[in-house]
Amino acid sequence: MFTLSTLVRRTDQFLVHSVPERSRENTVRRIVETAAVAAAALALAACGGSSEEPDPAASGDGGLTPVTVGVIPIVDVAPIYLGVEQGFFEEEGLDVTLELAQGGAAIVPAVVSGEYQFGFSNVTSLLLASQENLPLKIVAPGNISTGEVGADFGAVVTMPDTGIATAADLAGRTVAVNTLNNIGDTTIRKVVDDDGGDPSAVEFVEMGFPDMPAAVTSGQVDAAWILEPHLTMAMQDGAVPVTWNYAEVDPDLLIATYFTSDQQITEDPDTVDAFTAAMERSLAYAEENPDETRAVLDSYTEIAPEVKEAMVMPRFTPELDQAQLQLHADLGLEYGVFSEPVDVSALLP
Repeated sequence: MFTLSTLVRRTDQFLVHSVPERSRENTVRRIVETAAVAAAALALAACGGSSEEPDPAASGDGGLTPVTVGVIPIVDVAPIYLGVEQGFFEEEGLDVTLELAQGGAAIVPAVVSGEYQFGFSNVTSLLLASQENLPLKIVAPGNISTGEVGADFGAVVTMPDTGIATAADLAGRTVAVNTLNNIGDTTIRKVVDDDGGDPSAVEFVEMGFPDMPAAVTSGQVDAAWILEPHLTMAMQDGAVPVTWNYAEVDPDLLIATYFTSDQQITEDPDTVDAFTAAMERSLAYAEENPDETRAVLDSYTEIAPEVKEAMVMPRFTPELDQAQLQLHADLGLEYGVFSEPVDVSALLP
């Protein structure tokens, strides 16, 4: 049985890798409180003896099954908002609530504890969670690189006067990433390595994406790995791209996925199947209707119109490629994110 104490211990191990030290204590406290409430509720239910009829409202509006999905307020999750707007989830019998979180490192323990039924996170964070034996399974892809060098939704940028012209030039320089020891590190080290530079000599600095454009233009860091819409903002302020690390690592690089817990799959497989079907429809619709996908950003982000129109959106696909999971596992092992090989099959349902 996956007990409360086990959850706290394994989550704490996971957070050491995935959450900045300055915010780890508050995150752990929130997770413990959530898990404790969930455990108390389960214990009360196990006591039985109640003669009350189930509350009809508990099944959601019109008999729909309520589910909560943890997402991040970034362009990557546009398909799920679009799918809700198009009624795909309702047609599959689900009443979806989308909860905004700061990142996958906060969403993972919330899904494990049952606070969220599903969540969104980048692949490397999920591999870190799997390595710590957190009981998670991927149910649908999230987004992939455009595969176009010069037109992707993520890049490393610098100012023209830094003397950084190629990926190899990043060795010995400070490069901002949103989270240390994660997908930013591994993909950047890979392109530096491929360009003949020393990947171990890159000095990564942890920083939020919104702070990166100013940090680059002011010289606080030599370069920064930035995702949209902040990438377009930085380039409009004069920053220039050094490497399009996602596209250069692999033109079909899988960036993130939607996932659930083993417990959710065991206890309610029909809901998992329904969510997966609706998510796959949403991803296909988002890719086929780029104007609508871009427009739905207004429902959960605040992006200036001129930036929204200029920025590059990710690609979306309903097909999950296991080889892409293995690619991230191999990169993480090669560049020190993982201490031992990760079994990617453990994340597959």
